[in-house]
Amino acid sequence: MDKKVLRNLSYGVYVVTSKDKGRNIGCVANSIMQVTSNPSVIALSINHDNYTNKIIKETNIFGVSILKETADANIIGTFGFKSSKDTDKFNNIDFKEILGIPVLKDTCGYMICKVIDTMETSTHTIFLGQVIESGDYTNENAMTYKYYHEYLKGSSPKNAPTYEEKSIISADKDNKTKKWKCSICGYIYEGDELPDDFVCPICGVGKEKFELITEE
Repeated sequence: MDKKVLRNLSYGVYVVTSKDKGRNIGCVANSIMQVTSNPSVIALSINHDNYTNKIIKETNIFGVSILKETADANIIGTFGFKSSKDTDKFNNIDFKEILGIPVLKDTCGYMICKVIDTMETSTHTIFLGQVIESGDYTNENAMTYKYYHEYLKGSSPKNAPTYEEKSIISADKDNKTKKWKCSICGYIYEGDELPDDFVCPICGVGKEKFELITEE
């Protein structure tokens, strides 16, 4: 089976949020689609291991913030590669609360959804959410998963539906341009050497978390 065909499906990049006993939580998601228009219902896929999955099941409400192409990469790094269980992801993030649910301001817009049904797969929960409040912020382009990969050079978090594990391979002596891969988020830096003060633009880790790689 050639899984590359799945890359032709359209994905966006979103921050899904909820409230855990007064504490704001959330994670990055890329598998969201509109199911019906009247009433407006969307489907959301969240990995069982995500803390956000647990909280949505407990509260039956969640928010969706639609990231734009110019979104701060630290948003993806924080919400995509850290856990809300032990991290305040909203520290230094511009957000507001709608119906008690946090939504990000620097986005294309938001939706607040109440869970009306769920379906379990072996790894993910599919939440059906009816949109009960929404708002637009900008006419800027929404970030697509293709844009995230090709222009920001990011990779899928391990809990994402589109995640595929890729091995790190040895350096190619004939390749003049070295490639360094972030072991946390998969960002690729191309250059002879990583600067000592280099910080990953996706997840914010330092030089010590990068590994030298090349194509086989």
